[in-house]
Amino acid sequence: MARSCTYRVPYRRRREKKTDYRLRKKLVSSKKIRLVIRKSLKHLYLQLIEAKVDGDRVLAHANTKELFKYGWKGGTGNLCAAYLAGLLLGKRALEKGYNYAILDLGMYSITEGNRLFAALKGALDAGMEIPHSEEILPDEDRIRGKHIADYAELLKKENPSKYQMHFSNYLRMGLAPEDIVEHFENIKKEILKG
Repeated sequence: MARSCTYRVPYRRRREKKTDYRLRKKLVSSKKIRLVIRKSLKHLYLQLIEAKVDGDRVLAHANTKELFKYGWKGGTGNLCAAYLAGLLLGKRALEKGYNYAILDLGMYSITEGNRLFAALKGALDAGMEIPHSEEILPDEDRIRGKHIADYAELLKKENPSKYQMHFSNYLRMGLAPEDIVEHFENIKKEILKG
């Protein structure tokens, strides 16, 4: 720690690498509604937020835990679940009359094709307008879970015991991982319908 009398201690949330205050000031002073995406290891949380003087106001929200209500049997920390949560948030936002937002990813590093951008793609496919670059979005096959199905088929042939161990949660929920693409399409239709 610096000992100079002119040293200024950074704010606590900056020291903890939770808030970039310069970026937050730009986003809030734009007076535009923000699509805030935050993640944990198992889940993804999406909120449509409007900045007010007395605090931020949540206009719509969705998370991957809610997918179980629609019959989702897969994992909640993958690209498929992120896309479906984004689709759910976009549908709810449009129902409330919000069709434009700017993306707020906080302090997360920008890696093209990750699950944060899968959630963004879900919101875009629901009909929202969010400024973005097309190169940053994940491939359609990865969003649908084709990579999971391909890996499951390969593992089932080559190493059945590892297949049972690796996909135990899918199998416990009653979903064969090879069928995740069809399951994804069914849940997508359910979200758009309901």
